[in-house]
Amino acid sequence: MVEKPIGKVSHWFGKIGVAALELTGKLAVGDHVHVLGNTTDFEQEITSMQIMHQDVAKAGPGDEVAIKVESQVRVGDGIYKVT
Repeated sequence: MVEKPIGKVSHWFGKIGVAALELTGKLAVGDHVHVLGNTTDFEQEITSMQIMHQDVAKAGPGDEVAIKVESQVRVGDGIYKVT
């Protein structure tokens, strides 16, 4: 499997388990990602994604999106698309 960096975590909403991401690459619902940081290391499939509280199926460089995550993340953690 190849991992390509596509962004980083810009904010963590702990009570609802949502991470805000600043994207530098393309991301779509159904993509498999790896979240990696100093104390963070897990993989998951993107099941939902929003921009400004509106559901979207895909996003690209420069977009700020929110995704539901399965585990805690931290600001600055990297997001890698697994292909």
